[in-house]
Amino acid sequence: MRRSTAAAVGTLAGAALIIGVRLSVSAPVVTAAPPAVDVANNDLGTGDPEPSASSGKKKKEPAKDDQSGTAGGGSGLTDGTFKGKAVRNPYGTVQVSIKVTDGKIAAIGATFPTTGQSATINPAAVPQLKKETLKAQSAEIDAVSGATFTSKSYVESLQAALDQAGA
Repeated sequence: MRRSTAAAVGTLAGAALIIGVRLSVSAPVVTAAPPAVDVANNDLGTGDPEPSASSGKKKKEPAKDDQSGTAGGGSGLTDGTFKGKAVRNPYGTVQVSIKVTDGKIAAIGATFPTTGQSATINPAAVPQLKKETLKAQSAEIDAVSGATFTSKSYVESLQAALDQAGA
């Protein structure tokens, strides 16, 4: 009788320890996407961006299905700040905003996923995409190896912003 009681108590104590350890393990920390980068001190979180008041030009409506156009070396762009559409991919949403000064892309902001595997890929890939965009002054840039979905979403959102800017 003593052995069976000791075995039952030992089993219950072991089960309680296992459950206690399981309950003490905290959930993984989830980081939120970085805030929208404000390239012109405008509130990028609300509505469509407007060109700067000093340009005196009105915003051009983006083309509905045209994603093949480019900014011809910076020429033909209306000065101001423009936000591209938010583009979803299997890992999250990417949205690009650009600031155009003197007809050229002067600054780029982007929001992108930073959770899961995206937390290791996107923080390195997006700055590279921004650098290439400033160099090319268009949406005709190479994808970043290992960040194919992010690259495609970035280019699509960038093209939408360029369309708004008149490219």
